Amino acid sequence: MSLESDVADLWNRYQDGLTAADATDADAAVVNEFLAALETGEVRAAEKTGDDVTSWEANEWVKRGILLNFGLRETEPREYGGVTYYDVLPLRDTEDLAARGTRNTPDGTVIRRGAYLGSDCIMMSPSFVNMGAYVGDGTLVDSCDTVGSCAQLGSDVKLGANTLIGGVLEPVEDAPVIVEDGVSLGAGCRVTSGFRVGENSVVGENTLLTPRIPVYDLVEEEVIYGHLPAERRAFTRMVESSVGDHDLFEGGAYKPAVVATHVEAETLEATRREDALRE
Repeated sequence: MSLESDVADLWNRYQDGLTAADATDADAAVVNEFLAALETGEVRAAEKTGDDVTSWEANEWVKRGILLNFGLRETEPREYGGVTYYDVLPLRDTEDLAARGTRNTPDGTVIRRGAYLGSDCIMMSPSFVNMGAYVGDGTLVDSCDTVGSCAQLGSDVKLGANTLIGGVLEPVEDAPVIVEDGVSLGAGCRVTSGFRVGENSVVGENTLLTPRIPVYDLVEEEVIYGHLPAERRAFTRMVESSVGDHDLFEGGAYKPAVVATHVEAETLEATRREDALRE
């Protein structure tokens, strides 16, 4: 049987009432093999099915496999840095990172089991990459960054300090946050609720990207939700809110929106000046 079919069988038994206490050694072997496949990049929580950033789809069986690792494991005391913590999973073994030229600085770079980091990545402390996340080759995860469960980051992505990449684990049919190749997110950005950022886009500091906030795409002259097209420069602006007519809002009320324009060559060049970090 394939790993996918093993996970499907285990999921059906879990739905029928299988518990961590009832799980056998064979069941444990399946969830452990699944974690190893995530960590090598053999399986991913989502995949791109077309040319556009909107074509990403969730791999439901992979997300079910992640949920099984929570449902069929007991919370246990574990040790990290001389401190006891309690979780269903240990932290990820990082011995494989050196062979790929990937670095994680000490005192606070936390990589949970089931996370993938590609070649030539840099993780600055403190930062956190959760289970099921995929971090592509050459990507920088800066200080105080979080990469949520199942989030998919492409190659040569740059996350500015204090950036949050949200996770989408449930429902299993929903695609997680997607940040495609070559994207640069300024410090303090938030990308949540399955929002998708197209390749080679540059997003200004403290921008919130979520499906509930409109994106005013000045390139195609349309208002869109849930994604930022490829090769855009995006930043936050305030637009008039419909509640502005209420008596409580003297002078009007405003809400955040995202404005997207063409990304300029000079802007792209400015985001690619940390090559010395990799020499």
